[in-house]
Amino acid sequence: QVHLVESGGGLVQPGGSLRLSCAASGSIFSLNDMGWYRQAPGKQRELVARIIRGGITSYADSVKGRFTISRDNTKNTVHLQMNSLKPEDTAVYYCNKVPFPYESWGQGTRVTVSS
Repeated sequence: QVHLVESGGGLVQPGGSLRLSCAASGSIFSLNDMGWYRQAPGKQRELVARIIRGGITSYADSVKGRFTISRDNTKNTVHLQMNSLKPEDTAVYYCNKVPFPYESWGQGTRVTVSS
């Protein structure tokens, strides 16, 4: 049984920054590739960043150059540093395993980018 807890979201002005965190328990975290997903209102959930066990990262084109994903295997945590935020980044953000997410998702953390 895996338990994922996301935090760090909030309201930020365009151009601002936020750092999201995800704590994972109940699984062998260090053996899994992890990712950050987001779901905007009325849209499907999408993968925006992923980090494999060796630390190699990849990003959706929409966030490339602005977001940075990192992980700490000693603390079972994954982070997403989001800079130069845009209104279109507004969504609920979730972490989960990639490429095949666990069926059980966390509650997510809401990010709202608005002036």
